[in-house]
Amino acid sequence: MARFLIRRILQGIFVLLLMTFTIYAIFFLGPGPQFVARALAGKSAGPAQVRRIATQLWLDKPWYQAYWHFLTQALHGNLGFDYYHNVPVTTSIAAAAPITISLVIGASLLWLAMGLATGILSAVKTRSLLDRFFTTQALFFYSMPTFVLGLLFILILYSFLTSHGVAIFPAPDSWTPFSQNPLSWAHDLILPWFTVALVSAATYTRLTRGSMLDVFGEDYIRTARSKGMSERRVILRHNLRASLTPIVTQFGLDVGVLLGGAVITETVFALPGLGYTAVQAINEQDLPLIMGIVLVASAAVVIANLVVDIFYAVLDPRVRIH
Repeated sequence: MARFLIRRILQGIFVLLLMTFTIYAIFFLGPGPQFVARALAGKSAGPAQVRRIATQLWLDKPWYQAYWHFLTQALHGNLGFDYYHNVPVTTSIAAAAPITISLVIGASLLWLAMGLATGILSAVKTRSLLDRFFTTQALFFYSMPTFVLGLLFILILYSFLTSHGVAIFPAPDSWTPFSQNPLSWAHDLILPWFTVALVSAATYTRLTRGSMLDVFGEDYIRTARSKGMSERRVILRHNLRASLTPIVTQFGLDVGVLLGGAVITETVFALPGLGYTAVQAINEQDLPLIMGIVLVASAAVVIANLVVDIFYAVLDPRVRIH
């Protein structure tokens, strides 16, 4: 177990290093040092400021020394300086990250609960009306774009109800920090949560159903039933645990990608999270902030995959020997 975890952690560190070099090559080596310094400084910057930025980033030194400086700064939590807004990049990311993390936590819990529940029922009641209903609704939401579902929620659950005096759901741009008021925090995010969850849960419904149906045909399931074990225990303890591997994989990837910024959902609901901030930075050609968000998003995906590998070892002991 320890050797498996060490190997996976080392692989994760290697991927992170490769990721940082790729980002550095795209943003720095490709365009050229002088162009990068000019882009970072902004169009209104003078020659003296451009030279100062080039010196600060070691762009006047060999590329390997400049990359080492870039890497060490990132490891110390310094993702650069946003010259467009005159604040460190980490300040902008720290302001946006709690919103994205809040969105991911609530939505992921919802889609996992809905996907597992409907998938288990579909597998247990296969070919029944219940199975066909859950399969159809999963296909319906899987085919629906996130921005369409989000706009429908805003139009029906907020605009229509509010105009008729039923102000239950929050305005699209509402946001309350969890530390300030947990109930208001959950209330303001309920529509974004369900927008992400309903679209994502469809994948988990189909994954859970397919995996459990495959496992039902295994010999150890038939053996457990022949020994008189209750059907509930067969389903939950033996079948579901063996079926969780693809679900854990998908969950880790989805959470990692969303932590990098739920661009569409945050834009539709005007939530200033990482995705919304990234869109604004691209529109403003704010290169330092774009680089910082790309680094955070890439690290989130790598870390999420590392966590998935650890869960593999917990769920399936056979994984630990490979």
